[in-house]
Amino acid sequence: MSAWPGRRQPEERPDRAAIIHGDVTGIVSTGDNAVNVQYRVENLPDLGDPERLDPPPGLVHLPLRPGLFVGREPELRRLDQALGESGRVVVQAVHGLGGIGKSALVAHWADGCRDAYTPIWWITADSPAALDAGLVALAVALQPAAAEVLPSATLRERAIRWLAAHRDWLLILDNVTDPEDVTALVARLPAGRIVVTSRRSTGWAGTTALRLDVLPPEKAVAMLTGVLGGRIDPAHAALICAELGHLPLAVEQAGAYMAQTGVDAGHYLRLLAEYPAEVYRDGEEGRAAERTIARVWRVTLDALAGEPLPGRILRVLAWLGPEAASRAWLGELGSEPEVVRATGRLAAYSMVALSGDAVTVHRLVQAVSRTPDPADPHRQAADITAAYAAATEALIEAVPEEGDVVPSAWPVWRTLLPHVDALTGRRPPEDADDDTRGFVALLRGHAGNFVQGQGDVALATRYHERTAADFEALYGAKDPLTLGSFGNVASAYLAAGDLGRAVPLFERVLTGTRRACGRNHPDTLRATTNLAGAYKAAGDLRRAERLYAKVLRRRRRSLGPEDASALLAANNIATNQVEAGDVQRALPLLEQTLADQRRALGDDHPQTLMTMSNLAVALRRAGHPDRAWPVYEQVLAARRRVLGEDHPQTLNSLNNLAFAYHAAGDHERAIPMFEQVLAARRRVLGDDHPHTLSTRQSLGTALQVAGDLQRAVPMLEQLTVDRRRVLGERHPGTLRTAATLVMAYWQAGDTDRAVPLSELVLARQREVLGGEHPDTLASIVNMAGMYASAGDPDRAARMVADVLAVHRRVLGDEHPATRSTAAHLAALRGG
Repeated sequence: MSAWPGRRQPEERPDRAAIIHGDVTGIVSTGDNAVNVQYRVENLPDLGDPERLDPPPGLVHLPLRPGLFVGREPELRRLDQALGESGRVVVQAVHGLGGIGKSALVAHWADGCRDAYTPIWWITADSPAALDAGLVALAVALQPAAAEVLPSATLRERAIRWLAAHRDWLLILDNVTDPEDVTALVARLPAGRIVVTSRRSTGWAGTTALRLDVLPPEKAVAMLTGVLGGRIDPAHAALICAELGHLPLAVEQAGAYMAQTGVDAGHYLRLLAEYPAEVYRDGEEGRAAERTIARVWRVTLDALAGEPLPGRILRVLAWLGPEAASRAWLGELGSEPEVVRATGRLAAYSMVALSGDAVTVHRLVQAVSRTPDPADPHRQAADITAAYAAATEALIEAVPEEGDVVPSAWPVWRTLLPHVDALTGRRPPEDADDDTRGFVALLRGHAGNFVQGQGDVALATRYHERTAADFEALYGAKDPLTLGSFGNVASAYLAAGDLGRAVPLFERVLTGTRRACGRNHPDTLRATTNLAGAYKAAGDLRRAERLYAKVLRRRRRSLGPEDASALLAANNIATNQVEAGDVQRALPLLEQTLADQRRALGDDHPQTLMTMSNLAVALRRAGHPDRAWPVYEQVLAARRRVLGEDHPQTLNSLNNLAFAYHAAGDHERAIPMFEQVLAARRRVLGDDHPHTLSTRQSLGTALQVAGDLQRAVPMLEQLTVDRRRVLGERHPGTLRTAATLVMAYWQAGDTDRAVPLSELVLARQREVLGGEHPDTLASIVNMAGMYASAGDPDRAARMVADVLAVHRRVLGDEHPATRSTAAHLAALRGG
């Protein structure tokens, strides 16, 4: 992933190098089934299975509740009614307008349930990303040691697995926008208790719905009287509450204002009269609440007008998410004592809530604070635009210096992500300048890099696509920054297995970058390497080699033969040659590259160990297993020593060694190794991580080849289901698993399932990968074998002959795949 640029000055434009994605083949090893992910993790703890974790005693995560809670007795009883139910998950939905007190009601009720549920966990769930962030935080709370060693997708999955395995927990999903956002989560939880708050009144099928209205007049009066400590005449309190529509949030804030300023009821009513209700247009649902809050908001800030910092802080916080923000992020607005004093004054007026260094603003107050009103001196358009720029700057300054790859930065990124999501997802002010818009897009691009590294390719794709569109609108399609952002989009497509969109986009990026920057510019070489990696993933090894060779020549010429980038380029071309079957050319290049890396980078450098691993692959494929095994074992030992037993790169080495045994037919050693890798990857990465899915594929294939169909068939069936769910129906990995399942069915004599599945897989591979991709050709050969076994050798021979023609044209006569196909065809023809 790309690193963050240095701290910018206001007049600087976003740094091009900050957004362009890293070399695809620089982080992907071509060792057998190996992918080197740049997790710099040492000595991973043994985290165990989440299902076996006991929750920490007294684990309760609730937002700050209002100082005074009145009324709502019928609603509290309704929430209590499901307490006795067991044996299934119970979901209740509390819905009503903004500011009506939904969150306050549920927080008050949940606080009284501490003896009934463990844990009690509150999640702001106003978007799928926010829901995921809350589940990640739950996983960390259940097991703090996991915070810096597991990616977000794995933590999210561990939280769901924990919830699914336990029943005495309470989960609050606050401010759900769309019921569909939580449907998949609820479906996976057989027991437990979920309470949802939402402004949506419909779509809650299968749940107990509870509508919340404004407070009854007498309860609103009781709230205002309680905030003021009884220092108000009930009749006067009733007049104020009626003027505020008995909206709990407005009543609370009015009381806080009166308590702070000492004004009486008549004075406060006169202040409200100065700001009539027609602040917002009529006709939209929820506008009455916003109009009410806008009036209270202005009255309060008028009292703070002698000190402009509280208003500035409130406007900046309005652009962030409703989750807690760190007060340290506001350091650019004033000195630490000034910020502490200003947020303290806002808290005294109930405009924000404070908990240590965390500041929380009600989302309705946020909405008002970022809505311009020419008649309101606290909501002038220029001030709101300045707040938008300041919020952007605050988040950029809060990003860890080490970027988004180093695990120690992950907890900070997880705190930032909901706020980045909120800021970048909102419509910017009309007069926001291009500089600010560019940095908002840059911020979103880096968030895309982070979530892609965490395994959430779908969210990363959305971030990157919007970033690229914004840069194109700001700077034009030919700008290097725009081209780099489209490179990120292509990388996300490639990670999703969408070669049909990834390859053409990488081609477009290379063409544009070469035209904008020149042939030898680092951006051009990076784009060339990325396109070569995409060609390689698509099975077009000849075009990949030509591009790799260009990069190698230019890196050596401009940087020298022992520069790390030049050495990486040499490794890329050599491993591509191995894939193409040209092992005799690859071996000397790998050996020379390894010697240069040892001298320039050291024996234990990740690039050195990656080249060693690829050298072992080349030696084995060249027919030198006696030379390959020691190298495999040396790499494994080095990674265990340097990185730890469960580091992803160590597991890659163990997986490579298991694959080598599998390729040699030594299933007695291969299968236990694959099982060891699988257990570790499940523990470290989770069931659905791409690496875990890959190892499940390797183990299933090894069992199928070894003839252990009782284990292979159900394993491959479940893996096919899981890959469809995680990767999609058309992903190459999904199709590869289905193709292996075809062979397992065939070996088991289940032709009724093997033949139709084989036809479906082959049709999709032709559509997704093309007719000459290795996976497509392998499926054709396998189908030919079925026809031959069914008594139609002529048809089988024609199919294999077509594959042989492709192999000869694409790979050459001496490639192992060509020789194997030729031998197969000869056997079919009886010669």
